[in-house]
Parts: sequence; C-alpha cells; structure tokens
Amino acid sequence: MLDKATKHRIDNARDILVGKVPDPKSQVEQITIALIYKFMDDIDAESEELGGQRTFFAGDFARYGWARLMRAGLGGHETLNLYAEAIARMPENPGIPPLFRDIFKNAFLPYRDPETLRAFLKLIDEFEYDHSERLGDAFEYLLSVLDSQGAAGQFRTPRHIIDFIVAVIDPKKDETILDPACGTAGFLISPYKHILKNNTDEHGHNTLTPDERGRLVTNLKGYDISPDMVRLRWSTSICTALLTPTSLNTTPSPAKTAGTNMPTSSSPIHPSCRLRAASVHTSVSRSTPGVAKSCLWTTSPST
Repeated sequence: MLDKATKHRIDNARDILVGKVPDPKSQVEQITIALIYKFMDDIDAESEELGGQRTFFAGDFARYGWARLMRAGLGGHETLNLYAEAIARMPENPGIPPLFRDIFKNAFLPYRDPETLRAFLKLIDEFEYDHSERLGDAFEYLLSVLDSQGAAGQFRTPRHIIDFIVAVIDPKKDETILDPACGTAGFLISPYKHILKNNTDEHGHNTLTPDERGRLVTNLKGYDISPDMVRLRWSTSICTALLTPTSLNTTPSPAKTAGTNMPTSSSPIHPSCRLRAASVHTSVSRSTPGVAKSCLWTTSPST
C-alpha cells in the first residue's frame, strides 16, 4: 500500500522537474533513473554493513557513489556534471547486471540547471529502501501517472481493473501467462502476486517448491512496442512483485518467437538482492503494431 509520504515525495519530484521537463513520461523516466541509481547504492551500503563489498559502485565507478554525489562542499555544476556523466556511463559499468545496464541505456540529463538537479536529488535522497515493497509502491504510483492514452494508441489499464480481471481468471501456478502488449507489466505482476497469495499457508509462508517457483518464473511472457515502456517494465519488475529478474530478452520481431520458449541468458544479481527477493525470470520483447492491448492469456501445460 502506497503511504502518504512516498506519494508526497513522488509528487514533489514531479513538481521540481515540471519547469525543465514538461512531458510526464520524461518526468517518470528521470525519476525512475534516479530511484534505481539510489537503489543500487543502498544495496551496496547494505552489503558493506553485512561484511561484503560494493558491487555496483566499485573500481572506476566508485566515484559515482550516491554518498559522493551528495557530499557537502560539492558545487552545483560539479554535482550536475558528475550525475550526468554517471547515468551516461552506467551502461558501461561491469559491476552491474545486464538488466540494470539496459535500464540506463541512452539515459541522459535533459536539463543543465544545477539548482533544479540539487533539489531533485535531495528529494530522491529521502527515499529509504530498507524494505523493497516501498520501492515497489513508488514505481506503482509512478506508473499511474501514465494511465492516459499513449502516443502509439496504448492504454494503461488501472491497477484495480487488472487485479479484478486476474481474480476472475484465477491463473494457476502451472499455467503460462502471456500479455502481447505488456506495457508496464501490470498483467504480469498482478498474476504473479495472485499466484503467490494463493500458495501461502496460514502462517504467511509460501508453499511453492523450488521447481514450482522456477516454472512460475518462466511462465510469464510479455511483449511491447515501446522501448520506453520496456524500460519502465524492467524497473517495475525489479521493484515490485518480480523484484529481481535474472534475464530479460528483447527481440525486434515477436512473430518469430511467439508460441515458443524465447532465448534467455543468465544475468548476475547482487547478493543482497538474492537475500531480499525471489529471483524471477521473464521474457520481454518489442511487439509489432496492431496487437491487442491489455489482455491476459493463460494456458495449461498440456495445451
């Protein structure tokens, strides 16, 4: 459940950006990048507290750590240049998994006002990710900003409608779930939560076996035409129900892979992520225009 403080921070972040970044989708992208940036540094800090080492911001990329970015005495233009350089170089970072590098692919700072960036980063710094659900809530609320019609005819289905449809269909743990126009993956995340909830005992413990969890992971399939939606979908899956996808695959032509097991590759996940979340694997691809929007299909293993 989204708490008032998280909602207030997201709204304030958008208010800070609106003068420099008027497009709502671009605002969401900038907030997404900053939150993931902070999220990676928080996990590094937690790893150090547990006796481990930094992974995301290590070696040549240690200079981009969040604490160094926010340190007192760093001038406005220095902060702006350091942050802009960091997000531009993040896809080259060998310490982060390919999934995270894809999130930062083609990322850039669309304004050059030090005071706007300083106020924005100060607000992002208030987010604490001691529990992953809070980060998930932030992304769920961010996605609600995009509930209006998209430029390519996309419609964002409201979350309560998604949850209702999923409850009616009642997908099972051994069924394959396909959304051929997945957008921000609401029709993949909701079934995942639904299945987990229906396989939980009275003590709150999940009853799925490792094999069943593995099958559930590979049974989630999605396509989308918009690279921006794919990026948001990656971020959402990390930070909500799916939390740590081990692999995501994008291909230009889903027609070549529809109805088959799409190729995947393993991506290393930070040890702290493994401690705090189940590892989930999904296949996401850019789809061709004209595919039905916001639909949920399930098939049993025998079909």
